[in-house]
Amino acid sequence: MEPNPRWVLDTNVIVSGLLSALRPPGRLLDMVLLRRLQLTIDDRIAAEYREVLSRPKFALEPSRLDAFFAILPFQHRITAAKWPHKAPPDPDDVIFLEAALEASDRVMVTGNLRHFPQGCRGPVTILDPRGAWQRLTP
Repeated sequence: MEPNPRWVLDTNVIVSGLLSALRPPGRLLDMVLLRRLQLTIDDRIAAEYREVLSRPKFALEPSRLDAFFAILPFQHRITAAKWPHKAPPDPDDVIFLEAALEASDRVMVTGNLRHFPQGCRGPVTILDPRGAWQRLTP
């Protein structure tokens, strides 16, 4: 693993991280802010982050949202190729796998492992937030 890995974080990890800074998703966002982890995103993922994080039901603090959105332009921006493997059960999730193919370690972090069954992962490693945190801080 290179010193500053580039990983894909599913939207649910971002939401959880902004809601609870002390749990693994929040610690992963800390790593992004400390520049020890870089998000791999494309325009579709950035748009999903903005749409989901702006939902009133999450009641996220505007200052935390502003801080998160301010770092997006400095992340690993890519144009992902079409997913060449079996699609996950929810076709909306394929954008994260496509981006993960462009990430240095081909890692995607999600709180919903069941959304990415083994047969749909291709060469992408799927981690839950706790496993991702452990991998970053051996």
